[in-house]
Amino acid sequence: MITLYHAPQSRSSRIVWLLEEIGVPYTIRPVSIFRPMTGEGVSDAANPHPDGRVPALVHGDALVTESVAIVLYLADAFPQAKLAPAITDSQRGAYLTWLAWYASELEPALFASLRNELTASPQKLRDHEAVVCRLEKALADAPYVMGDSFTGADLLIASALGFGRQAFPASAVLDAYVDRCKARPAATRGVALDGASGPQGLA
Repeated sequence: MITLYHAPQSRSSRIVWLLEEIGVPYTIRPVSIFRPMTGEGVSDAANPHPDGRVPALVHGDALVTESVAIVLYLADAFPQAKLAPAITDSQRGAYLTWLAWYASELEPALFASLRNELTASPQKLRDHEAVVCRLEKALADAPYVMGDSFTGADLLIASALGFGRQAFPASAVLDAYVDRCKARPAATRGVALDGASGPQGLA
């Protein structure tokens, strides 16, 4: 059984979406967290995440934390969902590159903009512009960053853009991409389940 330790409207919300994409039984275990943007909430002693954050996922004896690690783990553990190229696939390298790029480039650029740090830092501004350029180039002629196939990389990127769309300039390409990803049936179900507890998914 899979158990997701989850706080609504947090980074774990996209893991609910991921689990709906995979289509296997899982349980949502609600936990409280400290929310630094508002200063509200406290860490929950029942949460197995070593830093008291979410997401945290337990699958059998395995504890997996951090969104990128969970996407890697679940997409490989359940290949029938076709959310990641196989290790032997020639596209595996590009997929891993997008996952690493998300964590090392997109997220820092997003938060630098939300914190109004771009005007004071030419380097952060250049990095931010590079993120937008790379995404628009990848999506100019394809629906997803890997081409025609939706992958775990899209789930991470689209969820971040959906959260912080105001951190990036107006772009019909980016707007269409976010809308396309959010329109997926699993994403719609994930939104509905975001505040839920108890068994979810396919029982």
